[in-house]
Parts: sequence; structure tokens; C-alpha cells
Amino acid sequence: MADSVPDFDALLVAAGEGVDFDGFVLERTDGGTYALETPEARETGLEEGELERALESIPAFVSNWRYWDAIGGEGTARRAFLRWCERAPLAGATAEHRTLGDDTLEVPERYDALEDGVVREWGQLRVTAELVKGGEGERRYELRHLDDADRAREELEHHEDPRDARELSTYDGKGRYRPLKTAPTLRSGWVFPELTGRELVDAVDFFYPATVANWHCERRGELDVDHWLETAERQTGIYDVIDELPREAVDWMAEACCVDSQCLRRREWEYDEDDELEPEGGDGPFPCREPCSLVVAAARKWAILESEDERTYELELTPSERNQLAELIDAVADGRTDEIREADVNDGANRYRARYLRAKRFDEDGGLKATERERN
Repeated sequence: MADSVPDFDALLVAAGEGVDFDGFVLERTDGGTYALETPEARETGLEEGELERALESIPAFVSNWRYWDAIGGEGTARRAFLRWCERAPLAGATAEHRTLGDDTLEVPERYDALEDGVVREWGQLRVTAELVKGGEGERRYELRHLDDADRAREELEHHEDPRDARELSTYDGKGRYRPLKTAPTLRSGWVFPELTGRELVDAVDFFYPATVANWHCERRGELDVDHWLETAERQTGIYDVIDELPREAVDWMAEACCVDSQCLRRREWEYDEDDELEPEGGDGPFPCREPCSLVVAAARKWAILESEDERTYELELTPSERNQLAELIDAVADGRTDEIREADVNDGANRYRARYLRAKRFDEDGGLKATERERN
């Protein structure tokens, strides 16, 4: 009956239960007629033929309902993420967790935006949601690295299988293994040009495991956070020592590991529920609900190191050499040693400057020429 309105019969069935979705309201009255409402107008007493003609005038509302009805998964993280990707209103957020959902678009404006592509950023990922041409509301998603935002698809390595994201995220651009998936070291040069909604979420999960689920839980006020102390106290075996890490050392650890320059997750765990760590948790779009395995492994080493007694060492340095040691530590800690040119001898972390300091102040075995003095 309704070639001009796809799934018209399905809409009639749904109207019996009542449709109320993204500003599109359709219901069947007790008299057998239909009431149709959008943000712009409301019509009542419509017979089937009149309803069909009315629906023809609002194709975006109809196709939007049809697409999300087919997606299903009401209340799931997958559905919420896909709606966030196209700036659709998100249901179920608590008042204090409405971030990433404040710039939403209603159906007509959203469909106009989807024609050109709605772009979102998820860590170092760039997601573009688009309407399929002639696809009656179907969406397709492109996924690429933020650094490749302005590059043509033809210049990038094409992928179709979401599982390829596992290999792409294993090594950085220099071929080094990435033990932390959410480190800002994801290599560029690739693209997934046409993913379905399900494939997109799968690929994002391979790049950044559990980030979509944790983001969704946080929005709903259901994020289960395990703070440092409870995480440390439940460790066994070789990691049993990490609960001996001094309180102030946990602050230093968070400053070293859990900041935006090192991890794209936003730290939500503290020392304990009633004891906040001094360093800020970061600005990442997805939360970190517990100390990760990399932090736990590092904490074991620091717990052992912090158990050592302090001693005093005397070392003769010029003022410039003292400053150079600080520059060397900063360069290594900030990961910028590769950026320092060999000819830039004004930088204290320059390779030749460092080798000169070693030749002058270290012995043949690489030990620092310092005199140890016991503390009184």
C-alpha cells in the first residue's frame, strides 16, 4: 500500500503501541484514526491514506525512526555511542554526566549535517558519520587517525575488517610495541572507509578496549571505580608489595603515568574514596575506572625503590652542568630526545652534550664520580 513510505505497514503496527522518538510521535486512537506530531506541527483524526501523505512530507523523521528501530539495543553502550557519533540526543545521562552530549542536533538539522558528514573525535580516532546515498536513512562510518584528517582516502592504507584495528594498535609509528592501548602513540596512515554501526563500535573497542562501555556507564552514573588502595591491597604474588608504596609516592606515580601526555583516559580513581590525589585526572573523553596493569607493574618497581634508605652524595658540577642534568631528565621524561638535533648543542639534552658530560663526570664503568657521605 505504501511504496512511497518505506515500512509504512510496520509504522502502523508500531502506532498501536505508540511511537515517540526524537520528536516524532505517532499513535493510533481509540476511533481507529491516527495522531501525528513533530516539533513543528500536530495532526489528528488521520485515516491511513491521510497519514501516508503526511508522512511523505517528513521523510527525515520517518527514516530516522526506521534506522534506530532496526539498530535496536535500547539502553546499550553501542547504541549510545552511535547516537553520540552523529550528535543525536542521548537518553539516560545523569545531571552531572552530560559531557559529550551538550552539542546535540534534532532530526532535520542532523540530517542536513549527515549529508556532509558529522565528525567526532575519540582519543586519536576521527569518526565521520554519513548518510548512505539513496539508502533511506542508512548510515556509514569512516574511521581514521586524527593526524590524517586532511589526507585523501587514496593516500591511506584501506581496511575493512574491524579486527585489523588490533594489529594497527599494537605498534607505534616507529615499530615499537605499545603496552598501553590508550597511550597517545597510535600510528597513522590508515582508514576504514565504510563501516556499519556494529563494525565501527567493534573497531573502536579494538583500538581502545572498554572505553565505550566505561563512557556509557559513567554517563548513566553507574561507573564502578576501584581506587588505588583497594586495587593495591588485593594484589598477590610479586605485586603484593605495591600496597607498601608511600602515600606521597602514589601522587608522584599519578603525575608520571596518568596525565594526558601519557594516557588518553581520564583518571577517575583516587588514592581512596575519601582521599583525592593531588595531580589532575586529565581531560580525556573516556574514564579510567581503576589503575591499569602498566601502573601496577610500575608501582611494584617504585615500591621496591622507595624501600631503600636515602644517602647523601657529593658531586662537583658547574652551574651549567647542574642545569644540564635537569634538562636531560626533562627530555627523557617528556619523550622528546628524538626531536633534539645533533647540531643543537645549546640544548642540554643534545647527544654530544650528554656524551661530553659523561666523559667528564663519569668513570670508565659508567658510574658517577661522586663521593658518598653517610648521614648523621
